[in-house]
Amino acid sequence: MSEPVKRQVLFGAACAGMFIFGIVGALLGTLFGLPDVRVRLDLSLGRQGNLFSILYLGLLATTLVSGPTIDRYGSRVVLLLSSVLVAAGLAGFAAGAGYRAAIVSALALGIGGGGLNIATNTVVSDLYPQVRGRMLNYLGVFFGAGALSVPLLSSSFGPRVSIGALLVSFAVLAGACAVTYGSLAFPPAREATGFSPRDIPAAVRRPGVALLAALLFFQTGNEASVSGWVSTYVGHAGWSARTATAVLAVYWVTVMVGRALAGRLHGRLSSAFLLVLCGAGSMAGCAWLMASHSLWMLVGASVVTSASLAGVYPTALAIAGDRYQRFAGTVFGTLFSVGALGGMALPSALGHLSEAAGLRTGMVVPLLGTAAVTLLAVAGWRRNAERSGE
Repeated sequence: MSEPVKRQVLFGAACAGMFIFGIVGALLGTLFGLPDVRVRLDLSLGRQGNLFSILYLGLLATTLVSGPTIDRYGSRVVLLLSSVLVAAGLAGFAAGAGYRAAIVSALALGIGGGGLNIATNTVVSDLYPQVRGRMLNYLGVFFGAGALSVPLLSSSFGPRVSIGALLVSFAVLAGACAVTYGSLAFPPAREATGFSPRDIPAAVRRPGVALLAALLFFQTGNEASVSGWVSTYVGHAGWSARTATAVLAVYWVTVMVGRALAGRLHGRLSSAFLLVLCGAGSMAGCAWLMASHSLWMLVGASVVTSASLAGVYPTALAIAGDRYQRFAGTVFGTLFSVGALGGMALPSALGHLSEAAGLRTGMVVPLLGTAAVTLLAVAGWRRNAERSGE
């Protein structure tokens, strides 16, 4: 009787970590939609793009080492240290002023968030090998819940609670997660003996890993671009900061719904075909977002885009987890690292293009990114069909 209870407890702990990572994912997009925060941090559109790159630089740095660390030592140490770093980054954004303070805080958030992302996904992938795709999508719902909490609480409390006080509350929550991880017993590492960094190239040079890595490069960039810029986009269309934050909250609600729906569709549709549907939907949503002028058009476009983007990441990870179980941490780390490069490149390109030619023109970046995801998903689907026919 103890094993099912243990598995449920660890899944709950993973969900808490993913909730914190959701806060990391939504934070910059929310802060950039608040004019007083942009003034306090001395931000231009170009600097906003730079901060996204710095956040994802932190993600890249930690995922390069977190995967092998998890395979060698297990997930506990990565979860604990990552929670502490996220708490420090949140406290930094709450108290800091100026661009340099924002850079340090964004880097801490990126390093900590990257560790939480790979460790929680690896834990759930290991706990539920028979229903991996479904449970990874359900885990992703908690990313949406954490992301939603930032704009929702910010717009709901308004002037009654400062954004600084809200960030301190989130920092305390991250610290509580660190304490919890320190007290829990996790399963032993898969490669607790005999693992060497020299095994990494062999682990990642597997058929299909390169295709999944390329897909997640564009997908991470698309998610960071749309979620990070939608509130700024609404604000530049003439709507108030509170309205822009509310639209961002709707975006994250739809992410939660989209991932729950994707979880239900696993088993009814193949993972490869589900990726194709999500890619096509997100491309249509980005095109609609570029063409939108009214508030309701912007909301509708955000809903379609977020619902479609939501299922791509966990579905791609489920495919990787099914195919590469022995070095799941290392393969996940490789995929997250390549994805982090996309998170660095695309939002930064959007910011600098927007500063030069206008924000509506800048939104062509996620449109092209979603087109790339769709093409790669189709290639994977056809490759899977050919393998099934052999």
